[in-house]
Amino acid sequence: LQFTEEKLGQAEKTELDAHFENLLARADCTKNWTEKILRQTEVLLQPNPSARVEEFLYEKLDRKVPSRVTNGELLAQYMAEAANDFGPGTPYGKTLIKVGEAQRLLGAAERDFIHSASITFLTPLRNFLEGDWRTITKERRILQNRRLDLDACKARLKKAKAAEAKATVTP
Repeated sequence: LQFTEEKLGQAEKTELDAHFENLLARADCTKNWTEKILRQTEVLLQPNPSARVEEFLYEKLDRKVPSRVTNGELLAQYMAEAANDFGPGTPYGKTLIKVGEAQRLLGAAERDFIHSASITFLTPLRNFLEGDWRTITKERRILQNRRLDLDACKARLKKAKAAEAKATVTP
């Protein structure tokens, strides 16, 4: 009732401290930017949307995500197979072997980077959103309910004082 009356402008609302309001605004801003950064980093690390969905499902089911061959490693594999077809002794075959080995190393470095970024960068962001932010939201709801209770009590007290004053004025 208090919430509805406040929204309709029929009841007074106790304002929170300006510093606290600023903290709440900063917390909201932090949450929004953290979500955006998390999503965009996931897109950067795994551009394939279906692979991201698959990884998300494995994560939610608490299963280990199967290891995926990176594009660099796949290209290295193709180059090695092509080098074997052309013959490792031919100039083209030798070149394919050398470039394929470089691509394999790049692919392995990419895999390590993705794994490292996931652990050291994405995990803390997720921990904030799934842990700290949920706590902030819960405490914010409790504070809102306490404020509504306080305002309702103030309104009842005001009505009681008005009724008492009216009773003493009217003999």
